[in-house]
This record gives sequence, C-alpha cells and structure tokens, in this order.
Amino acid sequence: MSDPQPPEAVKLMASLFSGDDRLLGDAVRILSERFGRADFISAPAPFAYTDYYAKEFGGSLIRRFVAFERLIRPESLPDVKVWTNALEKKLSVEGQRRVNIDPGYLAMAHLILATGKGYAHRPYLRDGIYADLTLIYRDKSFHSLPWTYPDYAGEEVIGMLTRIRGKYLMQLKGNTAGEVSVSDGEFFDEEFR
Repeated sequence: MSDPQPPEAVKLMASLFSGDDRLLGDAVRILSERFGRADFISAPAPFAYTDYYAKEFGGSLIRRFVAFERLIRPESLPDVKVWTNALEKKLSVEGQRRVNIDPGYLAMAHLILATGKGYAHRPYLRDGIYADLTLIYRDKSFHSLPWTYPDYAGEEVIGMLTRIRGKYLMQLKGNTAGEVSVSDGEFFDEEFR
C-alpha cells in the first residue's frame, strides 16, 4: 500500500505568442504581478512551427517563454489556466485575441501544460482544464513523446527547459515547508472572472 504524501512544489512557466512584441511584454508584466517575479524570460523568437493560429493572429508571430521564481502546488494549475484565459480575453480587441498564453509547470520528472482540449494523453483536472504531459525527464534531459508539439521537442527549447529545471532543483534544495505561497483560490481575481 502506498502512503499518500503531498506533492512537491513545481515551477510555474508559460509560453506566450503574439504578433506584437510590446503586447508580449505587457502580458509578461501582468503575469509577474499576479504570479510573482519572473526569474526567466526568453528573448523574443519567431513562432513559425504551425500555421494553426494564422487565421486568428495573422502571420509573423513572436514567442517568449517565462518562468516564475515562486513555486506553486501542481493542483493549482487549473486556477492558473482559468486566470490566463481571462487575461487573454481582457487583452482582446473586439473579441479577437491578440496574445496566446499557455501556462504549465516544470517538475523534476516532466513538463505539464494546461489545456482546455481533452485527448487520450490529457487527463482531466477540473474546471474544464486538462493536463498535457508534454515532456518527460530521464537520462539528464527532457525527452519528447509521440504527441509532443514539435516546437517543444526542439533542441533549443529542451536546452532552455533543462536550464530552468536546474534552477528549480536549486530552489527545491533551499525550499522549506510553507515557502510555497499559493493558497486555495489565490489565483482568482474578480477583475478577470
């Protein structure tokens, strides 16, 4: 019989893209105000892995990754996704999204992204949110799975996530119980409901 234990704290991160780099900066600032100081923000890079978003966002998309210093409980991921969905709506113009925000978390063993779309490899969490097991960590590196998006399987993103994981492991070593500062419902903000 297993003896249930509370999960380890995880590192909140997000991928953002838009056709407007200034808007990406605004979104990162708002996310930092909500989830705490960002301890990693990638340089802007072209997002050209798919044309799936072309109709909604147009061409020439720019992407940034952001990770946050404050660790969270993994079960709070649906709260984060609901909040970022509301932020996307707030930043929309005439019902048209101008920024896409895909939050997730990095743990010792994997990268999980939050999504509103269910599938065989995406177990349901709650509030219409599913967990997408995107990458697994073994043999000192992240590895893709048959369903991993091609951009997450690329060497550059794998290298970036491995460096973020190194920082996360250092945080865990210095973390004491109670330093995870996410309480039930903390991510809900009336402004975005």
